[in-house]
Amino acid sequence: MSSIILASASPRRKTLFNMMGVSCTVDPSTIEEIINENLSPGKNVCSLAEQKAADVAQRRMNTIVIAADTIVVKDGAIMVKPETSAQAFEMLRSLSGRHHWVYSGVSVMGVDIDGSIRQSVAFFEKTKVTFSTLEDTEINRYIATGSPMDKAGAYGIQDDYGSLFIKKIEGDYYNVVGFPVNKFYQTLKSDYPAMFKEVFNL
Repeated sequence: MSSIILASASPRRKTLFNMMGVSCTVDPSTIEEIINENLSPGKNVCSLAEQKAADVAQRRMNTIVIAADTIVVKDGAIMVKPETSAQAFEMLRSLSGRHHWVYSGVSVMGVDIDGSIRQSVAFFEKTKVTFSTLEDTEINRYIATGSPMDKAGAYGIQDDYGSLFIKKIEGDYYNVVGFPVNKFYQTLKSDYPAMFKEVFNL
């Protein structure tokens, strides 16, 4: 039986794995996340997830490595994690009263006992999110918590303040949190049954 490795430092993703009943070891990737402007949002998140999984897989044997990447897309433009409070403010102001899309890509790599990749799959999910109109004071209050700084689009749907801003979502809620649990489960179950049984310890 292969061990399961989550190639992410995100506490939100670890919580979702616990929720799914998937026992895993956290071993974050250290690659630099660079967006390829020539790729679509879906291909970008899949590519970044694959790069993360491959980075961790190269130092592992007899494991299944699972990596993910999440981006926010508004009006065709990709929004990543803000680097400053000013960037976070501009991101949140631009999302105010508008809808955007959240893309999460997943890569699953099976690594043999000799370190070779025996199987690899990547896919993505997208969810439409609509924000209520935000006042500047609300945005600043949220930024003051520090929460927006490690999240694509400068917000988290699971945060105290972040959750208050969201008027409606269309699609998988957990995809917005950072991992499309339903698509992950259904894709492995239907297309990769052997890997499915290992991941879910069946």
